[in-house]
Order: sequence, then C-alpha cells, then structure tokens
Amino acid sequence: MSPTAQGTAAPTAAPRRSAGAVVDDHLDGLGVTLAALRAQAPRLTEWGTELATRLRRGQRLLAAGNGGSAAEAQHLTAELVGRYRGEREPLSAIALHAATSTITALGNDYGFVEIYARQVRAHGRPGDVLVLLSTSGRSDNLLAAAEVARSLGVTVWSVTGAEPNPLAAASDEAVCLPGATPSVQEAHLVAVHLLCEMVDAALGRSVVQDGGGAR
Repeated sequence: MSPTAQGTAAPTAAPRRSAGAVVDDHLDGLGVTLAALRAQAPRLTEWGTELATRLRRGQRLLAAGNGGSAAEAQHLTAELVGRYRGEREPLSAIALHAATSTITALGNDYGFVEIYARQVRAHGRPGDVLVLLSTSGRSDNLLAAAEVARSLGVTVWSVTGAEPNPLAAASDEAVCLPGATPSVQEAHLVAVHLLCEMVDAALGRSVVQDGGGAR
C-alpha cells in the first residue's frame, strides 16, 4: 500500500509563478549585477587601455573559461582578431578551449585540471595577458592556469562572480560581480564588450557606420 493510501499526504507542489514574475525577477537580479559592473568601470577602462598597448607592441591575449564562460572567452578573442566596431588591424588573441583536439588530448593525457595550464606554458610569454572568466571563481583548471601564467610573467585578469573567491585571489587583478549565475554570466558579456570598446578607443579606431560586422 502506498504512503498516500495509508493516510500520508502527498507533497504539495509549489505554486506556479506567472511569466511576468519570472521575467521581472530575472531582470531585477541582472540590474543589481550590472550596477556592480558599473562600479568596476574604472578597472575595465585601465584593462582595455593596457591591453591595447600590449597588443600593439606584439604581445598577445590568452583567454579561457568553462561552459558558458568558455563562450564568453571565445567571444572576446573573436572581437579582437576580427573587429568590434572600428576597422583596425587584427590583434593576437587565443581562446584556449577552442582547439578541440588539443583540449581532448590534454584532458586524456594530463587530466582536466591541466587543459589550460599546459597551453599557457606553450603559448604564454612575459607581458602577455591571460583573461579567465568564471561565475564561481573556483574552477580548478582556471586556478592552475593562473598559477602557471604568473610564474611565467603573464599578467592574469579574472572576471568572476561574487568575491571573495580563489580565482580572484590567484589573479593580478579581478572584476568580481555579485548575483545569480545567469545574471553574472550575462554581465560578463557586457564586461567583454566594454573591454573591446576600450581597446578600440585606446587604438584610436573610428566606429564603422553600421556598428560592427554582421553576425
């Protein structure tokens, strides 16, 4: 005989929220995270200006993340190698997760923790910049990459969720944003775009009329 048949009440389902309430809660949460990002604008301005200087003199950007943050990292490198809004020369930027044969070989041979650290050893040179994106700030493979980068003289900038977190502590500088994971990830894309805006501004590139390449 089932527990319900014996007199135990079935669990009560949580009341369904209206679509409007779901949307409002999401946007309200995003608003809080974006307000925190606005407070970080001076740091992003400094990063973009410094990155432009380094890329112009032949150094490179390396970028990495996991899951959605990997997509954000690749978005950043695509805008730099291609163009953001202004026409300019291509800039050297590598998304470390994007080479699938390399990632799977390293994961198979050395373990998931080493998939980025070993690539930093291969590609990183003193004066390069490593940008790491993580909503948690606790990913072991990003922490390993940060440690290797700093040992090689590669500057580490991280964009994470709320502080304190291990990745921010392991980086030279960090932009840490509070909020739920979706809000933080959405704000990370804004941070990526602001970084690109500042790179283009520092390089003195004019904005193309249509606002960027077709996507």
